[in-house]
Amino acid sequence: MQDALDEIKRGADELLVESELLEKFKIRKRLRIKAGFDPTAPDLHLGHTVLLNKLRQFQLLGHQVVFLIGDFTGMIGDPTGKNATRPPLTREAVAENAKT
Repeated sequence: MQDALDEIKRGADELLVESELLEKFKIRKRLRIKAGFDPTAPDLHLGHTVLLNKLRQFQLLGHQVVFLIGDFTGMIGDPTGKNATRPPLTREAVAENAKT
């Protein structure tokens, strides 16, 4: 179980509640790992590979991975109005971006 924990910690800056994760590994509990991605643009970029690789580590350890596309977050954009690269999108634009 320590090997699994070491694999998950590899490349991570911080692991919150490490003792709880180790306990779940010890009882061989199958986890459901969810990650949400904002469809602001039609493509993922290199920065997404960090999270995708971490998801794959969990998957290789036998856990279920759920890849979520945050359609609502894409439609509200940056609610502060400070980030022009995250404008509000229409439902149609979000659906189109989510395809790729």
